[in-house]
Amino acid sequence: MSEFQTQAEFAANLNSTFRVKADASQPIELKLIEVKGHQSELHPRPDMERFSVFFVGPEDYFLPQSMYSLTHEEMGDFDVFLVPLGKEADGYHYEAIYNYYRSHLEQTAS
Repeated sequence: MSEFQTQAEFAANLNSTFRVKADASQPIELKLIEVKGHQSELHPRPDMERFSVFFVGPEDYFLPQSMYSLTHEEMGDFDVFLVPLGKEADGYHYEAIYNYYRSHLEQTAS
């Protein structure tokens, strides 16, 4: 797997479970609940990958803003910076924002 995850990869795995290696007795499970693309209308950049992914986690375990190692059955292991958005009825919600040049994907794929 490349070091960069794509919007298409996440979209293909919507509603699936990601495991977070955290300071807990067991890995924390996060469910991917939304993938949202970002395209600047003022300065569109087709050479950029810009999107957010949104997760929901357990209501009894809070992950502070930090870098985490995630594991997924299809996407493998990767690190991501998670930002807590708040607690909802279904648990804590988190966002990860991706913003990088697509050319990095081509370089790591070769």
